[in-house]
Amino acid sequence: MFVALAVEILEPRGFGRIRLRRIPDDSESSLIPFVQDSIQPGARVRTDGSAAYRSLSKLGYAHERKVHLGSSVAAHTSMPGVHRVAALLKRWLLGTHHGSVQPEHLDAYLDEFVFRFNRRSSHSRGLLFYRVLQQAVVTEPVTYQDVVQKIGRAGTSEPGHASST
Repeated sequence: MFVALAVEILEPRGFGRIRLRRIPDDSESSLIPFVQDSIQPGARVRTDGSAAYRSLSKLGYAHERKVHLGSSVAAHTSMPGVHRVAALLKRWLLGTHHGSVQPEHLDAYLDEFVFRFNRRSSHSRGLLFYRVLQQAVVTEPVTYQDVVQKIGRAGTSEPGHASST
């Protein structure tokens, strides 16, 4: 089991919105749909050196590959957004759930983290509860079975698109 991660890079520096999704493997057939669902075509996409991303240019993305194997630049330096968000996610899971993270609930955990992260600097923090209620009203009911059986849905509750990974 893998978690795909997209981080919007804000210029001149900083991180914007994120997307997370559980995927079954790190193949092209798993990663490309995540990119297409998360990032607008035409955006610049920075990825690691994996061959799974080779078709991004053909799909309309400005693709920049960063091969880390044998590089003198550490991965956390060349792709700080991905590494920072992954570290924050791990700390949040450990701190919030105290080590009792259930794999069947991973999609729900990822959705909650995306929701919280993307609203961390909201200027209208008082409206967060209102937004949660608003989302609950327009969303179809979800049963427990739906929660534990949906693989590959994390991060999809967020409308819009991130612009780079």
